[in-house]
Amino acid sequence: MSAIYKLVVAVLLVTSAQTVFAHQSEQGIRIDVPVDGHVRIENQFGAVKLEVWNEKYVLVAARFDSGAIFKRSPVVIDNRKKLLLISIIRTPLDPEAGILLSVKIPRTANAEVITGNGSIALIGLPASAAARSVSGDIRAELSQPLNVDINARSTSGVIRSELEAPLVDGGRSLRTRLGSGEQVLRLTTGSGQISLVMSEGQSSITATAPVTPVLHGRQNESPAAGTPANQAQSEEVSEGDVIRVDSQLVTLNMSVIDRATSRGILGLTQSDFKLLEDGVEQRIVQFDSAAAPFDLVLLIDLSGSTRDKVKLIRQAALRFVDAARPSDRIGIITFAGQPQLVSPVTLDRSRLQQSISTIDTESGDTKLYDATEFAMRHLVSDSRNSRRTAIVLMSDGLDGTVPGVFGQHGSTLTFKELISKVQEFDGVLYTLWLDTYYEALNPKDTQPEAFDTANDRMKAIAEAGGGTFYEVLKLEDLAGAYERVIADLGTVYSLSYRPLNKTRDGSWRAIRLQVNRPSAVARGKHGYYAN
Repeated sequence: MSAIYKLVVAVLLVTSAQTVFAHQSEQGIRIDVPVDGHVRIENQFGAVKLEVWNEKYVLVAARFDSGAIFKRSPVVIDNRKKLLLISIIRTPLDPEAGILLSVKIPRTANAEVITGNGSIALIGLPASAAARSVSGDIRAELSQPLNVDINARSTSGVIRSELEAPLVDGGRSLRTRLGSGEQVLRLTTGSGQISLVMSEGQSSITATAPVTPVLHGRQNESPAAGTPANQAQSEEVSEGDVIRVDSQLVTLNMSVIDRATSRGILGLTQSDFKLLEDGVEQRIVQFDSAAAPFDLVLLIDLSGSTRDKVKLIRQAALRFVDAARPSDRIGIITFAGQPQLVSPVTLDRSRLQQSISTIDTESGDTKLYDATEFAMRHLVSDSRNSRRTAIVLMSDGLDGTVPGVFGQHGSTLTFKELISKVQEFDGVLYTLWLDTYYEALNPKDTQPEAFDTANDRMKAIAEAGGGTFYEVLKLEDLAGAYERVIADLGTVYSLSYRPLNKTRDGSWRAIRLQVNRPSAVARGKHGYYAN
């Protein structure tokens, strides 16, 4: 739902049906990634081949199954420090042809691979790997020694395994830990087959004639993200051999509800949406359905009158964890004077329950705005974060900077500065306003107007974050409010596009999303500033 600019490198390659990876100088695009970096690979138009190697960088190449030549690049690479996003967009030439995306990653990387009906091939194991397909087959080639925790499931297909581990659920599920379990392998497909096979060694890779991509029209500038280290000087090459810095990518997270019933609408596809910026239709290049998982952070205010009801807060947080989908990662941050990371985002529900049990009162004046910024930075910097992100903030909104709140030192961040950061946050932000009103008996008590201001500001934060504002009149209602947030997140669709207006003039760009369903309305951010 965030509508902010992100630099995207579009990779343009001419390849043949025989093209595969070899070494650094061969056909493909090199992207440096830090140790423990996360690589998210998505191809909704074909298969993915992911291989682990001993180099410290990622290598990417793509080809049509039919051997056809790319007229324009099908690959978009978005490099965000420790997070590298690699995805395929459909090209207008030969629309019936599938696209094979081949990627090599370092052994220290964390990988996530997503396809629609395309197959996934994993050769070797990185630090962690998760492969998910709607209906494609998944094949994982493993080699000794094995120190891996494996969880594989096919909803309606079967699993074929060369491992000495039992299959359960009619041969559709396998869970085992081999060796120390230091590496993690998660395989999930809807109707495809999963194969776990043992390999005696690294596969041999056939090399093709080397191609050195260059930046088109940018030879005198500093290298852009994704530019090979041995980039040539100004060299006349065809369009297919060009790496071109394309336009910025704008990502939106929008919940879709039925206007008549206020219920979320599920099962929509990309073709159901029409996206306009300043009244001009834009082409959607990436799409995540409402079923795509989230990284969720519960941001919990433990200051003020909430200190007497920590037990209720713990119970509500546990209800949130129970209500969330199994594929959603959840993290916990609490705050009063300073934010405390109780648990980073994780799928481990037992670990979350243990972390929640440690929540206790905290000292210090309320610094709500600083804590919210901390939560956003935590999600952005998490090296494993390749998913859609959301923050669920529970607070009475009484930051020490709110007029009428006496005797407190509030956030160093102003409310206006926070709203600007929330607008730039690449995720959804929900606010649950807790009513802690009490009658002021002397001038040093929090005054009635402060509670009104706090309520208004919590509404404004949710609006800026594209989420929903909930009023919680008493703490006993908090668990139910959390469950409503989970239900709302299940209606959120994510769409990305490259604006036709490429000018960065700081002006406001209005976004409107039309849904091809009767009574359907899209709810989220209404635009962004083109900075």
